Amino acid sequence: MSPISAIRGVLRTGALACLAAYLICGAALAADQPFSRWFRYGRGLENQWQFIADAQDPMRLSIRPRTPDGGGPRKKVLVLYPRPSSAYDIAISEVLKDFDRKEQRASFTVVNFELKDAVGQQALRLAEQDQYDLILAMGSESTAWLYQHYRGGAIPVVSICSKDPVQLGQMKGYDDGSGNNFAFTSLNVPVEVQMAYVMELKPSLKNIAILVDSKNISAVQTQAEPIAAYAREHGIQVISVAVKQPENTREELSRLVPQAVQMMRKTDPDLGNSLFWLTGSTSVFTEIHTINQYSDRVPVISVVPEIVAEGDDTAALSIGISFQSNGHLAAVYADQILRGTARPGELAVGIVSPPDISISFLKARQIGMKVPFDFFESASFIYDYNGRPVRSIMSAPAN
Repeated sequence: MSPISAIRGVLRTGALACLAAYLICGAALAADQPFSRWFRYGRGLENQWQFIADAQDPMRLSIRPRTPDGGGPRKKVLVLYPRPSSAYDIAISEVLKDFDRKEQRASFTVVNFELKDAVGQQALRLAEQDQYDLILAMGSESTAWLYQHYRGGAIPVVSICSKDPVQLGQMKGYDDGSGNNFAFTSLNVPVEVQMAYVMELKPSLKNIAILVDSKNISAVQTQAEPIAAYAREHGIQVISVAVKQPENTREELSRLVPQAVQMMRKTDPDLGNSLFWLTGSTSVFTEIHTINQYSDRVPVISVVPEIVAEGDDTAALSIGISFQSNGHLAAVYADQILRGTARPGELAVGIVSPPDISISFLKARQIGMKVPFDFFESASFIYDYNGRPVRSIMSAPAN
């Protein structure tokens, strides 16, 4: 059975216009808070939620609803961050919006444990001591840490903004639940689905250069290696563009990307049958300007819909799952667990389907890329030939 046939709880939401536009209000509001260097929230959320800094710990904050208490005690949710990330800002913002829409009475404690075992263990002890109802594992690193240290624990765990748990060895398959206290969602689209779109875009594809942070293990295992294996099986040359030192990403890309283009020209002189595949490695996709600077007329295809954005600093196309979509699905799972309508160990891996497709016609025209009409029909977000957003398709929240 292919992964796509095993998907449960299907939903579809659109990609965000761009990271900056989505987060600018929250960033400004949080600027004077001790947690502002690692935590941001989306526009308007301060009307429904209070964001309260911990006076003793800048890596900890509380989030409480502004509505008066009533109707019983609030549920208590621990959110475990491993580090700052704009992706996490989008995901937690979507969770807060969904909880407000569903009138889910909950308060949140957010802890950035910086992947320190002692800090993470202390957060877990306090959560058990204070009888928390749920833990949100924010990002693949937090999910992996909790899976190692808290699998079988007393508190349910829902992964959010995390990559494919089957490919990472955390789940045996997509059909059944974990059988323990974990419920998983996934940021990954099954490789067969992504490559079906790619082959429609480039039926005679000869070269695919995979952009990845070599130290981002989850991106390597779930987004780079599967695409590489598929491409090789179908006679497509795979070119590795792997950044070795994330702190020097810009410098490395300025060398690696033009080298990849040179290799492509050996079998594809006019570059009409080549592409760059941009994984969800934060250190890499935040350098989209550098990638575009050296990629010539080769399309940059991203697995992160938010990287298709307004203006010139954008991927040409995205075939993936947005952080917002995944955050929404994680919120659905969390709500079901908190209401007692689902058990974490019985929930199958949550995958958004069909994938979020985002298109920049400005970038497509600049590089001479033709976009299939059915891509246009099903795209969640479209930017016109001037780089301005002209379509956003959002679904109603799942019940």
